[in-house]
Amino acid sequence: MLELASIVILGIIAQWLAWKTGVPAILPLIIIGLLVGPVSAYWLDGIKWIEPIYDPDVILHRGHGDHVETIHGHGLFPGKSLFYFVSLAIGVILFEGGLTLKMKEIRGGIAPVILKLISIGSVVSFIGGGLAAHYVLGLSWSLAFLFGGLIIVTGPTVIAPILRNVPLSKNVANVLKWEGILIDPVGALVAVLVYEFIMAGESGQEFTATALKTFGIILAVGFSVGVGAALALSQLIKRKMIPHYLLNVFTLALVLAAFVTSDLLVHESGLLTVVVMGMTLGNMDIENLKEILDFKESLTVLLVSVLFILLSANITIEQLQLLIDPRALMVFAIVVFVLRPIGVFLSTVGSNLSFREKLFVSWIGPRGIVAAGIASLFGISLMQSENIPDLIREQARWITPLTFLIVLGTVLLNATTARLVARLLGVTLDDSDGVMIVGAGKGSRLIAKYLQKHGRHVVLVDSNKQEVNKAKNMGLEALQENIFSDDLNDRYELLDIGYLVAMTSSAEVNNVACNKYKENFGENGSYRFVTNLEMKNEDIEVPKNALFHSDCDFIHFNKIMQDSPEIHEYSIKETDTDLPQLLSRIAKDRIPLFIRSTKNNTLSFISMNYGSIKGEIGDVVAYLGQEMV
Repeated sequence: MLELASIVILGIIAQWLAWKTGVPAILPLIIIGLLVGPVSAYWLDGIKWIEPIYDPDVILHRGHGDHVETIHGHGLFPGKSLFYFVSLAIGVILFEGGLTLKMKEIRGGIAPVILKLISIGSVVSFIGGGLAAHYVLGLSWSLAFLFGGLIIVTGPTVIAPILRNVPLSKNVANVLKWEGILIDPVGALVAVLVYEFIMAGESGQEFTATALKTFGIILAVGFSVGVGAALALSQLIKRKMIPHYLLNVFTLALVLAAFVTSDLLVHESGLLTVVVMGMTLGNMDIENLKEILDFKESLTVLLVSVLFILLSANITIEQLQLLIDPRALMVFAIVVFVLRPIGVFLSTVGSNLSFREKLFVSWIGPRGIVAAGIASLFGISLMQSENIPDLIREQARWITPLTFLIVLGTVLLNATTARLVARLLGVTLDDSDGVMIVGAGKGSRLIAKYLQKHGRHVVLVDSNKQEVNKAKNMGLEALQENIFSDDLNDRYELLDIGYLVAMTSSAEVNNVACNKYKENFGENGSYRFVTNLEMKNEDIEVPKNALFHSDCDFIHFNKIMQDSPEIHEYSIKETDTDLPQLLSRIAKDRIPLFIRSTKNNTLSFISMNYGSIKGEIGDVVAYLGQEMV
């Protein structure tokens, strides 16, 4: 009981440390796992404090003095329980990743790049990794290519924190995100095929035919079961056949059912099935999808925490020593500094990615939970198997520590250098000139449409689903989010937002939005409506970020908009020598919104302090209300 509770507690502590320090959670998780696993054996008479695999022959003495407890058998998961737990947990993690993949994000020039990274990039990693493991470490060809299959994958749970913390251009961010999730089942399938070949002991010619047949069947079953399960769930939700309080756990049960069903039909097809199921659901217009995603994100955090500690703790003392073997470090260098760039540059030939963007994508290739999990499963299985040659069983001890070295090394390297390398290569966003409008009402949509027309990235945020849908139907980007939560901070696609405008009817929501998100999304300015109380009470100072002017609250803005729901423009002339006076004249019957430079398209939101607003001849004052004569 103590060990099980400790895994969960330590896992959440590691996640908190990762949040506090800004590093991917995988780093503290692996370190903690090694400390409670192989490292702890150094001061516990060769017995780990946490031993994942149960061994009935181990006798453990715990306690001191007269309170020594003798435990016959040590470990948490008897038999193949750990194998099953890891497989199902990875399935849930990949399903959650699939839910976040939106087809609209890869429209245009990056779709071919992603497909080539998954295909050509995988071939380069597979063959190159196999050659490196064979010639540097001396592993047999079969084990070497098993390692090659394991390092194909990149880690979505590791790439996500990097994307959130580094303001990358959208093309680069989307390429890394999609590659990280879609390539996981590909690498897993390749590793499974090589593993099955090793266990079956087939000849190369027989294996080629069998592998191609098996691969085709896995694709057919994975796509059919995945799409079928997604369609079934969507229909159940639309027909209101699942009560709200059961929606999340019902979805989890269906994911597990799809995984197991697919795996029973064709061995090791479950991973592809859950990715396809998640992608299909994520691109449907399904009510409560966000609730499902939120639940899966929380579950994924817990599963990743538990898995990394368990798998790290499962490494033996002998395997731990292999991590610092010079030959292993040489293989690491080849994988990171040779194979990754070759795969990326071959995959991006003819793409619209610049040379610097290709270099950055080459630099970012962290491995994650799928590589570590499958390596642990196969490594243990091969070392315990009695049906394979002694040489392979002996060399199999390399598989887990070598893969963990790639995982730990790539995460540490990428997490600590991503921001610096991105800046040196110039692949970060040049300006944070996007606009976030809190509130998706009619007035907000009107302003958003105008700004979007003039080349601004505009995002509307509202908790009201109907208003969000109206915005989407107008071709606007809108998010159904509660600004009291922390979800907005986790969205990497908002990194170019530099203006925050709170325009809801709730003074509390407007105030919270400006105070909570001004550092993240309001570096160029955060504005809100004044309240009725601030307008009428002379003892209350009107805030300097009062939107449009000091007498414009939500009611006044709404009245002007209802009377004349159009945005007009006034070009500043040579005769307009006093800009504050011009704005005051406009504000009598209208609402001046912002000044847009016609030279460089810069934007200045108008607030109560007209004296601080600057404009040049030819610049445009955008205003709401009747057109000026």
